[in-house]
Amino acid sequence: MNDLLLRAARLEPIERAPVWFMRQAGRYLPEYRAIREKHSFLEMVRTPELASTVTIQPVELMDVDAAIIFSDILVVPEAMGMQLVFEDGEGPKFPEPIRLYKQIKSLTDKDIVSKLRYVTDAIKLTKEKLNGRVPLIGFSGSPWTLFAYMVEGEGSKDFRYAKQMLYTRKEDAHLLLQKISDAVAQYLIAQIEAGADVVQIFDTWAGVLTPEDFIEFSLGYLIEIVQLVKQHTKRKAPIILFCKGANHSLSEIAMSGCDVISLDWTIDISEAKALLGDSVALQGNLDPAILYTTEEVIEEKVRAIAERMSEPRGHIFNLGHGIAPDVDPHNARVFVKAAKEAYRQKAE
Repeated sequence: MNDLLLRAARLEPIERAPVWFMRQAGRYLPEYRAIREKHSFLEMVRTPELASTVTIQPVELMDVDAAIIFSDILVVPEAMGMQLVFEDGEGPKFPEPIRLYKQIKSLTDKDIVSKLRYVTDAIKLTKEKLNGRVPLIGFSGSPWTLFAYMVEGEGSKDFRYAKQMLYTRKEDAHLLLQKISDAVAQYLIAQIEAGADVVQIFDTWAGVLTPEDFIEFSLGYLIEIVQLVKQHTKRKAPIILFCKGANHSLSEIAMSGCDVISLDWTIDISEAKALLGDSVALQGNLDPAILYTTEEVIEEKVRAIAERMSEPRGHIFNLGHGIAPDVDPHNARVFVKAAKEAYRQKAE
């Protein structure tokens, strides 16, 4: 019934740009927190009924133009054989990070789809519940971002161990990245076959690499995944790449075969459009911190993005990163409403 996201991703004419949030099913919503009080995070991820319920919450509460399946990027390393723990207030951790060759060899990309069936089951259930209201987005972390978490064991400020492996044990690094890539490709294909209408790959840590290293250790594998997904899915689903902090390589990212590039907030979206033309659609790119301000500021910044894009065709409104857990839901609704009206006001 609302296929704006799909038409935008395909660069088709649209009456307005669609809008959704990265991390839109999450802690900023009181309704999500009410469920979270009764269940652990991983329990919610692994229980299709719970995952489906929180996936749909923002569609009903925020009136966004797409749902994104509730899950976590780190389920892929877990399916490959790593122990994943979530501790309240501390975030996700791998108690035994990958530091040795024998650990890399012990990881497997076999049976990834069956091990992550709870995600595809959640997608199937969510599609039934949505009943065509809006498209459903599936997702995965990128090989480099997953590699960084797997080698560090948790989030990092300097990525010492991950970069150390890149620079001193390049062969081992590529072996690990290839294994992750194979797993990610299988996972995304399974999500699309289960009913995901769009998939997004999150390369959250792209910006910690030099431009040269980004090409070698990240983009090469993203290209491989995009090609595999497009070759092996019967259902055609647009692919969004979000390489946060890699604005230095937008032309190269656009040549990956992806349909949409999601932009962080550190680039003027008109510069990206001028550089890339009509080769890909663009998603973004409001600074997430704007949601801490006032209705007037949010509306002004949203209109500015529409002005820079000049037309809704090929544009998807979103933040330049995920919505923060302490954002007031009212301000999120202001953003959604402003995004829906931005191009109409521009035309007037």
